Amino acid sequence: MNKQSYELGTIEASEQLIHDLYIDLRKKANHWASITHQTAQARMGYVGQHLVSVVTGYRGGRSGARGKDLILPNGEYAEIKTCYRVDQLGKCNDCGARVASIELFCPECRSANLQRNDDSKWLIGIRHKEEFASILEPKYYYLVLFEFTDLNSPHTIRSSIWRVESKVPGFSLCMIDYYVNIRSSSPSKAPFNLWPYQLKFDVMRPYLIYRSLITQDDEIETLIFPGEEELHPLKPLTDYARSRNLTPEKILKFAEYQGFQVDGTQSKSKLLEAIQNSLDTGQSDPHLIADNLAKALYLDGIQYHHSALPPSIREKTAFYLG
Repeated sequence: MNKQSYELGTIEASEQLIHDLYIDLRKKANHWASITHQTAQARMGYVGQHLVSVVTGYRGGRSGARGKDLILPNGEYAEIKTCYRVDQLGKCNDCGARVASIELFCPECRSANLQRNDDSKWLIGIRHKEEFASILEPKYYYLVLFEFTDLNSPHTIRSSIWRVESKVPGFSLCMIDYYVNIRSSSPSKAPFNLWPYQLKFDVMRPYLIYRSLITQDDEIETLIFPGEEELHPLKPLTDYARSRNLTPEKILKFAEYQGFQVDGTQSKSKLLEAIQNSLDTGQSDPHLIADNLAKALYLDGIQYHHSALPPSIREKTAFYLG
């Protein structure tokens, strides 16, 4: 049946939809589940799990939303989080109508003055103290992102996977800070929002292990695959000047960790510029820079809670938390 002949309210359209979006999809999801040992449910988050299994070579635990997403050697495991920014609804800035990501013009007034949205993020939920105690048990967190290469020209989709070690300060201290400082004072107890390409993500020392481009003609070009992984770099510090988490006091603490002498009476932007100049003239280890920046962001805020942390958390963070 030619898709151009589909009409709403017809038996033919209903049957074709079930074939396309249920029967065919279910068959393919079950086929890949038999290979990857991931869940056979067809949701974008689970597509991310299948992709990580295929890329890394490790099978899943058929966990779905709960359990061990990726089974690693020596009894270890990893968690997988997927952020899907591709099919978010936008709106027309002229008439206010909703606009799909594939539409280049407003379907109501034909305006090209459109607002595109790409505000999806990774969600890391810690619902209770038992989950908090085990948040650092996975060896890695794999972060999958589907996004347009150009939000204003939604033709090419970029698919990426980063690997983050749970024990690094950028991740572990961030999770502790979220639970003891942010979640504890939040009425909604909402999951932690990890935004791609923002400061909290950048200091986690994420390694890009996979990247591909998917064109509008359904062609796939693989750019990075395991064996070619690369450290996601920190931006110049001045790019973080608008971050509310990075206060002048924390900037000075970072300078102290790095062993830099700076004028503490300067503005936030000038402080960051001065420290960046010192970094540019030195030979600092990028891992150490990320770790020191993470400690400057979180340590002071969580030291008060140290004695109340679960033993499993204290053990895994003893090197830098004390």
